[in-house]
Formats: sequence, C-alpha cells, structure tokens
Amino acid sequence: MTDVLVIGGGNAALCAALMAREAGASVLLLEGSPREWRGGNSQHTRNLRCMHDAPQDVLVEAYPEEEFWQDLLKVTGGRTNEELARLVIRASSTCRPWMVRHGVRFQPSLSGALHTARTNAFFMGGGKALVNAYYRSAEALGVQVRYDSPVQRLELRDGAFVAAWSGGTRIEAKTCVLAAGGFESNREWLREAWGVDEHGVSPADNFLIRGTRYNTGELLRFMLDAGAEPIGDATQAHMVAIDARAPLYDGGICTRIDCVSLGVVVNREARRFYDEGEDFWPKRYAIWGRLVARQPGQIAYSIIDAKAVGRFMPPVFPGVRAESLPALAHALQLDEATFMQTVSAYNTACRPGSFDHTRLDDCRTEGLDPPKTHWARPLDTPPFFGYAVRPGVTFTYLGLKTDRQARVQFGGRASRNLFVAGEMMAGNVLGQGYTAGVGMSIGTAFGRIAGEQAAAAAGATGFAQREAEHAVA
Repeated sequence: MTDVLVIGGGNAALCAALMAREAGASVLLLEGSPREWRGGNSQHTRNLRCMHDAPQDVLVEAYPEEEFWQDLLKVTGGRTNEELARLVIRASSTCRPWMVRHGVRFQPSLSGALHTARTNAFFMGGGKALVNAYYRSAEALGVQVRYDSPVQRLELRDGAFVAAWSGGTRIEAKTCVLAAGGFESNREWLREAWGVDEHGVSPADNFLIRGTRYNTGELLRFMLDAGAEPIGDATQAHMVAIDARAPLYDGGICTRIDCVSLGVVVNREARRFYDEGEDFWPKRYAIWGRLVARQPGQIAYSIIDAKAVGRFMPPVFPGVRAESLPALAHALQLDEATFMQTVSAYNTACRPGSFDHTRLDDCRTEGLDPPKTHWARPLDTPPFFGYAVRPGVTFTYLGLKTDRQARVQFGGRASRNLFVAGEMMAGNVLGQGYTAGVGMSIGTAFGRIAGEQAAAAAGATGFAQREAEHAVA
C-alpha cells in the first residue's frame, strides 16, 4: 500500500509529493492531464509573492509581514482567515531555498512587470520551468507519477480516506492529499453559480478559461456532496480581463491586458463603469475580469493613446489602431456619439498633476462618475488603441475548509488522514480579490504542510532511518 496518495499535478500537489517523500513516505501522484499538459494552472504562473525583511538576491528592499497582510486584507475586503493567511505569509519567507534545492531558479522582476521587484520573486523560465523542475526532482526521489489519471471519487469512512477511484482503478493509500484544482473548466457549474443576468443571458457562457482545461471540479463536487465543509463563494475567482481573441483554454499570462490603468475602459454601450486608477495594478488587475463579467455581453474595451505605449507589458495580440477617436469607435463597433461623449467628459475632468505610474500620483479626475483617482491623463495623442476584453477565469475560490495542518474538515472535525492544498482550499485565504503571486504562495505553503502532515499520519520514518534499515538488511 502507498503511504501518501497525492491527487493533482500542479505546484501544490508537487510540493506535497516532494515533502512527503523527503519525510520517508512512499508517494504516488495522480495527474489528470496528459504529460504534455501537466502542471495545471501552475504552468501559466511566473512568480511567487514573498515576505522578506531585507533585500534577497532577486528581491529588492523589504516586504515585511504586516505590509503583506495589509495588502491581502485590502484586496479581499476582509474576507480571509487571518490565522491561515499569516501562516502563508510567513511560509513565503522561508520556502525559496527549499525550492532551489528542487531545481527552481529565480530571476529579477522583468521590466514592466507590474511594479513587483520588491514583492515577487520570478521563476526563471516561468511556471512551466518550475513544474518541470519539480517533476524531475520528484521522479529522481522515487515519487511514482501517473498521467491521464483523473480521480472521480473517494472511498471515505467517518471522514477518513480509504481509497480513490480513477476510472475503473481503485487505489488504496494510508493518507491522501487533495490538490486537484477548482472548477473553472466546468461550464455547467459556472452557469449554475452565475445564473442569468437581467437580459436572460448566462454570463458564464462568455467566460474564457485563462487556466487549464483539466480543472473540472469533479473531485471537489464529490467532496462537497460527501459532507466536507465548504469555504468560499462559487462566483468568486481569480478572474482577469483578457484579450477577447484569446483561446478558450490555456491562454495564460500573455493574454492579459495591462494598460487599463493608463487609459479608460468602456462597455459595449461606450460608457465607463469603474475607476481605472484605483490602485497599483498588481493589487487590482484581478478585479477587472469580474467587473467585465457584470457588463452587457461580458465585454469591454480598454482605450489608450500614444502616451501609454511602452509603459505596460505588451499583450500577445496588437490592439486595434486608429488615428482619431471617432475612427477608433467605428473600428471597435461602438456608438460614436456616446463614445465621444464619454471620452470628452473624461478628458475635461482630468486635472493637471505629476504623472508617475510607479506611485499613487496626483493625476486624477474631478467631478466625474466614476472617478479616475490616479494616472488620469487626457486621451489626446494619436494614434489611439483599443483592446476588446472578456473575463478570463484562472481559478475558482469555492473549496474545502481547512486548518493549520491542512486537514479536511467534516462537521467541525478534522480528518485524520485526508489533507488539502492549493486551489481546492484557496478560498480560506482568498474570499475575494487577488494580488499578484499570492496563489503560488498559498499553494506552496499548504502543499508543503499537507505533504509533511500526510507523511506523518502515514507513519513515515524519514530517509535517514530508512537508509539505515536498508543497510542493515
């Protein structure tokens, strides 16, 4: 019998598998995707948000615990478990040496990468390189890996794990770690969560899935139906405004539109609907998918002029270009009169200031609803550009309630041998909102905790003792 069964194949699952194996447990990892698509949403990531009290190799200055906590508190609007959030924050300060031992390499923040040089450590080669490094290390340590092995259900007894079913195969283990992601690729579940709008349309029908196509939430649904305590809201997610031309699945980071704070955003009625300059982009970029999801047709248009060019990470697709604002409205198929009225009102409301996109500057609007509180400059310099955007769902926040030991909860009682990590429990920390890199912080922290706890619950003896036993034998 396997000591630890890990269900999932992304960052959290791999951290759990590595930690359990280091503790001496035998480990089997089941990845639902084919090998070429392994890694879940982690293959699309690029950095980890890290607490640090002084400069560290690729991180500048300091990013102390309290500032990290306040950033998280602000973006979640208080919908977070402080105990578990601070556990993640503190763990983020000590995990990188362990990651390096398993082959992960870091590089400084890229130019134009959302002002993250102080807060986020970037993976050299991105998330795919991180995932590949972990798989290489896991296989070298003797972790068994099976691809194309989604798990549909578990056998449970009084809240304890007995076995898992993958297709027609029954797999027993002493303990189990659930790290199989959310339900963002389950269109029916998204429709169920979002319902219909005032026009009788399901907003979810217009969502693009920025992450993996393999996160269907089948195991999450099973666990909730089996009585595991839920956490989070089914409509809350890491949901980003991405290029409307992006593929249905696996668009990743390159489809994100990062120029929102440098111009204005209008809906298909050519009207603004939110403050584009509310805060720094790393703290607010992930609210825009949800904002667009609430607009007619779940589409919006990010509008900039020539002054913004070169100040944001360019997306994979070029914007629609025009030499005049009326021509841009025509090219985007927006009502010209309304569009010009919207832009004119914005331009008139802009107040002179010292523009500086690296800080909360004093360029703002006055007498405009909604306002633009920072980085407000008139759109008056051709050429003009427009990007059609739609909601891009990375991962959902509805998940399983857990504790400091990453244990799954049933009716207020913690399971003795069933643990959870990653997106399946992220809602404990992320009730809403997002800040760049925190998903990887959560997955790394709880993946490592879950793996260590699962190995202990399985009675693993540790590498040193096992090596000694083998030598005697």
